[in-house]
Amino acid sequence: MQDLVRSSVNVIKENQSPNGAYVASPNFANYRYSWLRDGAFIAFGMAAAGEYDSAEKFLRWAGAAVICQEPRFAGLLAKKREGKPIEPHEFLPTRYRLDGSIEEDGWPNHQLDGYGAWIWALAGYIELSGDQALLAGLLPAVNMSADYIAAFWNIPCYDCWEEFGDKIHLSTLACLYGGLQAAADLTGRRELLATAGRIRQFILENGVADSHFVKHLGWPEVDASLLWLAIPFRVFAPDHPLLQATVAEIERTLAAGGVKRYAKDTYYGGGEWIILTAWLGWYYTEMGRDAEARKLLRWIEARAGANGWLPEQVPENLNNPEFYPVWQKRWGAIANPLLWSHAMYLVLQFALKNNLSDRGQADAEAAR
Repeated sequence: MQDLVRSSVNVIKENQSPNGAYVASPNFANYRYSWLRDGAFIAFGMAAAGEYDSAEKFLRWAGAAVICQEPRFAGLLAKKREGKPIEPHEFLPTRYRLDGSIEEDGWPNHQLDGYGAWIWALAGYIELSGDQALLAGLLPAVNMSADYIAAFWNIPCYDCWEEFGDKIHLSTLACLYGGLQAAADLTGRRELLATAGRIRQFILENGVADSHFVKHLGWPEVDASLLWLAIPFRVFAPDHPLLQATVAEIERTLAAGGVKRYAKDTYYGGGEWIILTAWLGWYYTEMGRDAEARKLLRWIEARAGANGWLPEQVPENLNNPEFYPVWQKRWGAIANPLLWSHAMYLVLQFALKNNLSDRGQADAEAAR
């Protein structure tokens, strides 16, 4: 549906600040910020759509925001060397105001995943655009992000849903693995690959139950973000037996029309998310299941409003319907539009048209 492609590009462009930051959602008060994680995937979606200027602007913004945290990072390293405790609020943020500053408002901002995701997005932008010039100015931020990951990858933090801050999450580890792999390629620092290897082994040793990967350590069930272990971060090949078993469990427990986050989700009742539906479709393209991917693409298109907006989630097949009005009363209507939803629609479109399975195939082979 070309109308939704154009609409998605326009929604993202219209909600990108002049300095490059992407607003997560302009009509949802708590999302009027820019996240490294969300922005990384939005930038990749725009690069996949050929909107290289937009992606480049975000990546420059992200690099500037990260490098401004250098003094804070130095303090964290000093505390670690001295064996001093570090409180969650002391870690580097992943949610920024549009000007790159931080709002100290108690938001669960200790999320490591963005520091891996934005490096991966930079590598993806360079691969898609052929623009090598951007890298030189961003190398300090890439190196600092990689050092941050290497120092703290195995500590608890909030997950990509900004929940369970006392747990170690496999989706977070996937982002960190992908970021280190990308940083090693971009900087030539091959020692980063050893840390990436330790992350992968840690997942195998601690993140498996009932022959599939789990949401986080100590939780035996799946979360749809486990797809990130294959797509796009290549911790494991898409056809790895554990990954295939995980996808089968996601399909069995979380996929009806669209895809839910996890079975006990109560946020707005626990509905079906656009980004995760697109992610499962992206996985299907890697596995040669294009007909199923196109079915999910059509499902997404049918959830677009008359104005061409895609929401964060749709209240269909709710896990816990009684929580839907609770969240409506607390925060208002579901975030709409969500730029990340539009970006993942663009990624799925690109994957179907251009066979993204060719990207990183060597990494996938190595991960088997």
